[in-house]
Amino acid sequence: MPNTYTQIHLQLVFAVKHRTAVISPIWKYDLYNYMTGIINNHNHKLIAVNGMPNHIHILTGVRPTQSLSDLM
Repeated sequence: MPNTYTQIHLQLVFAVKHRTAVISPIWKYDLYNYMTGIINNHNHKLIAVNGMPNHIHILTGVRPTQSLSDLM
């Protein structure tokens, strides 16, 4: 179908095993940048990334041509 528009936004939450607070403020931005690079390399749109010492939230726009399981 021509001129089809799809907009998919997903909130992804990554939790540390047993919810222990192991994400250090010293290197958490390096972890965010690494996750951002993965999303950008798959041509998706990162909207926001942030977290706490025991989990990370990512809000992203996902292309419909790639499954979520392939991105993960």
